[in-house]
Amino acid sequence: MLDCELKNGWLQFLEFVKAKCARAEFDNWIDPIQLVSCTEQEVVLEVPNIFVQEYLLDNYSGILREFVPLRSNGEPALAFQITAPVKSSAPPKVEKPAPESENHTDLRLNPLYRFEHFIEGPSNQFVKSAAFGVAAKPGKTYNPLFIHGGVGLGKTHLLHGIGHYVRENHKKLKIHAITTEAFINDIIDALRNKSLDRMKRFYRSLDLLLVDDIQFLQNRQNFEEEFCNTFETLIHQNKQIVITSDKPPSQLKLSERVVARMEWGLVAHMGVPDLETRVAIIKHKAENKNLCLTSQVAFFIAEHIYNNVRQLEGAINRLCAYVRFQNADLTIDTVERVLNELVQSLPQKKITVESIIQSVAQAFEVRVSDLRGESRQKEIAVARQVAMYLAKETIEDSLAKIASSFGGKTHSTLLHAWKKITERMQSDEMLKKQIQMVQRNLEIA
Repeated sequence: MLDCELKNGWLQFLEFVKAKCARAEFDNWIDPIQLVSCTEQEVVLEVPNIFVQEYLLDNYSGILREFVPLRSNGEPALAFQITAPVKSSAPPKVEKPAPESENHTDLRLNPLYRFEHFIEGPSNQFVKSAAFGVAAKPGKTYNPLFIHGGVGLGKTHLLHGIGHYVRENHKKLKIHAITTEAFINDIIDALRNKSLDRMKRFYRSLDLLLVDDIQFLQNRQNFEEEFCNTFETLIHQNKQIVITSDKPPSQLKLSERVVARMEWGLVAHMGVPDLETRVAIIKHKAENKNLCLTSQVAFFIAEHIYNNVRQLEGAINRLCAYVRFQNADLTIDTVERVLNELVQSLPQKKITVESIIQSVAQAFEVRVSDLRGESRQKEIAVARQVAMYLAKETIEDSLAKIASSFGGKTHSTLLHAWKKITERMQSDEMLKKQIQMVQRNLEIA
């Protein structure tokens, strides 16, 4: 017999998805799934084919965490039974939606990635404002908007936030949100089916194009050319384009033509959230899941999981599962044990120039080799000066010896960098917080 609470969890998931997605999408992909059995360890589902299984996991894995048991790695504890062998290599055919919704036919947005769910801080406040400006007036403000930053910092959240806002406030606009990998697959399918012209017409008729992870376009020249042609067509028609990447345009291995187009509008950097912002994110996500966390526990998590927001979300999901199944209070000792794989122990060894360079490279999202090199790109030059500033403040070696660790720089270069960063910290609050974050990570605060 099915566990009543777990069965209700699956039924609640179905109701949630039904309210959020299009009728055709639900009927073709979700409704055919049948609940076979469920325990506290696993939920078994029956699916008509492998494509339905992959669709469920690809599109709703994050949401499922709130309704079904979780494995030790934080992923939904699901098992699948296929009712019949797959007879075709093609996924189920999706019916065309009603004409009034055709502007959003291909728009699959994460329902949790909305502006109101985004936690602002010094590292992302500017990017959030730019994203909202674009959503309020598509094609009228920053075009294109290029958002770059490390993994799990919220780039996709803002991208989907723009999509949600435009869909609800500019209902007549034709929108498409897609990953770069999916764009490449669209081209491949169009070539295979001899429908390239139709694909081109679709993309070039859009009012808003949201492209995630453009870095995957690197070293793919033919696809890069098609993207650039689509890009230029939309821009010249004042249609809005938003792009995300793990690096700024200048550091992508793309043609000068593509890089120049991406730099036409606004290039905005998404930084690593500082301690206070991480605490706010943790409390927000915990409240959404009805998880009670003391401030002491929230600060402990924020101090030991600091690379990206996705890891923080994974930590909260794991703690929710622990409380649900163990019915125990969360103390710091308990949290440290439950999150032992995620907790990042801060270095205990003596601080060195090497550890400073490594930490600064991570915080400022540049390569270690760049900090020792000669590049004068603004992002790299500032990061290099910060590393020199911290080295002078922390290391007791001679200035000449410290400077030589930065690719053979001189002590006068080190002093210049130290003086410049010292002055900038007086007026640049964001830079000051970034440096404080590096210091905390090195245990030199």
